[in-house]
Order: sequence, then structure tokens, then C-alpha cells
Amino acid sequence: MNKIAAIAIRHWKPVILWNIFVLAITITASIAMRSPQLWTVTTQLTTPGTNSNLDANLGVLGSLKNSNYNISGGNSLLKMQEKILTSDSLMEKVLSIDPEKEDFKKLSGFQSLFDVSVDEESPIVMIDVTSSTPELAKIRANNLINLFQQRLNELRQQNRLSKRQFSAEELKDAKNNLILAQQALAEFKQSSQLVDSQAQTTAIVTTIDGLTKAQLEAVSQVEYNQNRVATLSTRLQMFPEQAIRSLSLGENRDYQFLKSKLSEVKADLTRQRVKYTDDHPVVQELLQQQQALLSQIQTQINQTANGTSIDTTVSAQGQGRARLIEQLILAETEASAQQRRAQQIENQINKLKTNLNSIPAQQKRLAELQRNVDVAEGVYKGLVAQVQQTNIDVFDVYPNVEVFESPRANKKPTSPNKLLMILNGTLAGIIGSIALILLLERRNPLLSPQDLQDMKFPIVVSIPQFKGTNITWELDDNKQEKFQRLASAISLKPLENRRLLITSAIEGEGKTTVTLGLAKALVDLGFRVLVVDGDFFKAELTQNLGYSQEFNSTKALVSIEANLDFLPANPQNGKIVKMVSRGHFQQTLADAESHAEYDYVLVDSAPVSATTATALMSAQIRNVLFVVKPAMSYSNSVRDSLEQLTEHQAQILGLVVNGVETSAKPYKQKSNEPIINS
Repeated sequence: MNKIAAIAIRHWKPVILWNIFVLAITITASIAMRSPQLWTVTTQLTTPGTNSNLDANLGVLGSLKNSNYNISGGNSLLKMQEKILTSDSLMEKVLSIDPEKEDFKKLSGFQSLFDVSVDEESPIVMIDVTSSTPELAKIRANNLINLFQQRLNELRQQNRLSKRQFSAEELKDAKNNLILAQQALAEFKQSSQLVDSQAQTTAIVTTIDGLTKAQLEAVSQVEYNQNRVATLSTRLQMFPEQAIRSLSLGENRDYQFLKSKLSEVKADLTRQRVKYTDDHPVVQELLQQQQALLSQIQTQINQTANGTSIDTTVSAQGQGRARLIEQLILAETEASAQQRRAQQIENQINKLKTNLNSIPAQQKRLAELQRNVDVAEGVYKGLVAQVQQTNIDVFDVYPNVEVFESPRANKKPTSPNKLLMILNGTLAGIIGSIALILLLERRNPLLSPQDLQDMKFPIVVSIPQFKGTNITWELDDNKQEKFQRLASAISLKPLENRRLLITSAIEGEGKTTVTLGLAKALVDLGFRVLVVDGDFFKAELTQNLGYSQEFNSTKALVSIEANLDFLPANPQNGKIVKMVSRGHFQQTLADAESHAEYDYVLVDSAPVSATTATALMSAQIRNVLFVVKPAMSYSNSVRDSLEQLTEHQAQILGLVVNGVETSAKPYKQKSNEPIINS
């Protein structure tokens, strides 16, 4: 049934156009065959049973009940309704607003147009109204019904005024007392900010627990980074301040220039000494230049060292001590940041504990004010219930009359059989719609379960349908846990350059949602992840997330959270295939990876059927995660896309089946262990 619905939804546009065409033909034929005739409009009124039950909940004061059920529809009551409908006073009012009132000289002639009868077996009053046109007959029937109900309301109002025994002043005082009690309660809640003591206490305790865990994590990170600082300092045999100054000297362009110049002078001096003695003017000039450069270099060292010992051998392009120095600086910075975070969390915990201690003192006053409101509300409801009982009682005498069947025009036998025309049009629409859907589906069928079973890949994971999923980094726990199994399976597979290309055959199959969910799941597993927007045609991921940087700019890297970075892209026209084929995409990706040691690089590409750029990317990123959606994916499109990727030597690492409906409930654990139904 779900597959049939999905197929019908796919082809809804041509189906709608076909049915509009059939409807237009049916209406045109009906108008062409229409002929004048005499119309009789039939309507039915019903007098249902009246229930005089009084069941009012007075809150803390208990309840007020009074049961009395009448079954109306007896012969005498229906006869009374018939007499009111055919009375001269009511007919005169109907005639006074009739569009053709000038044509009736006597009231009896107008009354003959109305036939009122009573069904002895049920509380039904039947009315037939005859006229030359259906519109006029309906107008007269509606006028009669409206004026009849107005007459009943007048009779009920008179009965209500005669029976009502109620003190309006007493009801007013009860309402004022209720308002004052509610105002006092609201003012106390606003001043104390205490609405639900138990819920607020639970929320505060839960928040304190969460903050305590976060504080412990921050302290642990401080200790970890401090240990890193100590280890790196020992290995480098210098303190962080010395390391910073050593790296600063290595990055000093003037210092590097002087060293390069000194190397040139030394080389020239060596050559000249072969030709001349040290007393020769040429050699003496080179010796003076060498001494001047050594003096300038020492000045640069002294300015940078500022009285401390530094390593003058560190180079900005080095991969040895320079890299260790960078790690030392980063560890010291992270330790300081985590220390500040731990202190901020401790301040929040202290503030919450203060609020928690103040709740019991205010809870007693809140309960007292709530009790006053409940008592005042109970008194007010009791008085209102008595008023409502008076309003209900009048329907025992004059029951409520409802339109059981709206005015409906009967068709004459000489009229065209419009019912048959409608039936034929309906059948034509249904049969034509089915034939059209079958024809369109035969040309390009949906991906079937058998197609999925025939696909053999190392990883096959089914992701349940997410309702109302938007493109966002924030996924709730119920959604995020669905990707944990996929992330765990991928972490066990050896990936070339730790890169993974995520794509699909067509748009709308959920590859972007899978990319975001997988990235978050890998981060939760402790990996550092870079997400790349590789859809250079639309760049919907970048635009929906609110970024607009150029892809070829290394400054475009966005840090979403710890261990999760994002490389956005802007839409481009006409240069995409050229950019990928000439290695610009590969170079930009390498530049982005050089900024940090990423465990995984996830590239969200355009659909394979939309551009050849995706297939070219797969030649550079061998590992491919392919996403399909049973209710949307085309079998031919999926097959062609997989063949195209295979031709470019891509390795299909896994298949993600997105949007699978399941009734299984996930197994909830306190540890929030990820669960994915597959």
C-alpha cells in the first residue's frame, strides 16, 4: 500500500491534469444538455432528544449533578412543530421577504407552495418547497427555516425570563473573588518565579548534574592539556614562553633574510680565499660584511629572546621541532580555555544551588494561594452551572430544531441524467489516472525491495523516516542515534586518505541529511571530521546553513564545534567540470586538510545524474557512500549512477537506504547508546 501511494504521489501532476480535463468535458456536456424544468426542493428538520443533565465539576468543592433526559420526537411535540411552521404569523414573515411577494395576492396561495409533514416513527419534520427555479425554491426553504428558528428562540427567551431565579449580584461577587485570587497567585508566581516547585526542582537538579559532569570533563581536559604541555616542554627542553619566542624567531622574515644573506657572503668568502690572501681588499670587505651580518643576526636574536634562551634553529617550514612547538602552544592555550570554562560552570552551579535552597520556603505560600483560587473557582462554577441549567430547561418545552438535510432540489425525469454523466466522468478519471500512472511507472519504475537485495555492498544501513527534518547541524538524540551504527561500521573500514564521498542518483534522496548525521556520529565517536560542500551547482548545504565563502579560500573553513569543521562553497556556472578535472578541487581539499589533522573528510557532492563532476570527484576520492530513498529513487537512475561511478574506478563503500518506515521502538538506555534500525 505504501508503494502504491508513493507511485501515485510521484505522478500527481499528470493525474491532476487528466482529471481536470475529464471534469471540463463533463461540465461542458452538462451545460449543453441543460433544459428548463420545474424544481422541488426538499429539506428535513430533526428534533433530537434534549438532555437536561447538569454535571459541573466544582474543583475542591466536589461536583454538582442533576440528571433528567427527555426523548423528544413524540407525536404531540412534532405536531406542535408542524403547527408553528404552518402558522399564519410565520408564513406572513416568510412572504414579506420573498423575492416574488408581489405575485401573491392571498397568503393561502403562498402557503400552498409549502408542504409540511411529520414522520410518525422518528423525530423528523419534512418540508417540500416548489418553485419555477431551484435557486428560488432554496431561498424560500432557507427563509422558512431561519424564521422558524428565530421564532423558537423568541419563545425560549420568554420562557427563560419567566423561570430564571438567579441573583446577578451573587454571580458578580463570586467572579470578582476569583479574579482577585488569580491575581494574587499570578503576582506571587511572577515575583518568586515559582510556577511548579516539583518540576522546577527536578529541572534545577538535572541541570546541576549536567553542569557537574561538564565541569569534570573540563577539569579532565585541563589536566590532559597540562600533561601535554609538560611532556612537550621536557621533550623540547624549553618552557612555553621560550618555545613561542623560538617559533617567532623562525617566522621572522628579516632574520631569515639575514641568515640567507650570511650564507651567500660565506660562500663568496670561501671562493675569494682560494684566489687571495686574507689581507687582500676583496677578502677584507667580505669579512666586514660577514661581521656586520653576524651582528645584525645577533640583534634580531636578542630582541626576540628578551633575556631568555631560545632555539635559533627552529624554522617556520620545519616539520620537526617547529611542529612540536606548535603543539605545545596549542596545548597550553586549550588548558587555559578549559580552566576558564570549569570556573564558569562552577559559578553557574553555585547560582543554581542558591535558587534550589529558596524553593521550599516559597512552596508553602504558593500552595496556600492555589487553594484560595481553587475554592473561588469552585464557587463561581457552581453559580454558573445553575445559570446554565436554567438555559437548558427551556429546550424541554421548545426543543432545538436542527437541519437534518439541507435544502436539496429534486430532478425531473425529463431532465438529462446528470448522475450518469458524473458517474461516467468519475470512472473515466479513475481508469485514465490508473492507466497514466502505470504507463509513466513502466518507463522509469521506483526502486524496489528486490533491487535493494540485489545490491551487494560491504555496508548496508537503513535509516528510518525523519518527520520535518531540516538541513541543520543540530539533530535531536532520537535522530542522531540512528547514524551511530553507520559511523561505527565506517570507522572499521580502511579509507584511502580518510576521505568519503557521499552522493545519490537524484535530488531529494537525503544525502545531505546523511552527511550531517554521519559527521555528528563520527564526532561523537571521538573523531575529528571535516565536512565539505561539494555541490558546486547549487551549494544548498552552504546556503541553508547561512554561509557564502568561496570554496577556493582556505579562510572559508568554519568551525562548527569541537572536532567538526565545515568547508562551504558558492554556486558556480560553467567551470565546475574544468575545476575538478584539472585538480583544483583536489588541491583545495588538500589545503583545507593541512589546517588540522582530520580523521575523516566527508564530501557532500551533487547527484550523479545531475553532473559529471561527481564522477570525476570519485576518481580522486575513491570511497563512495551511496544514498537511496525507496519512495523516491528511480531504479534506472540508481543503476546508471552506480555504473558511472564504477567506470571511474570508484569503490562503493556502502549503501544507505533513507526513509525506511518502521514500527519498531528504539531501545532506550541511560547511557544514550546510539541505536539504528536496519
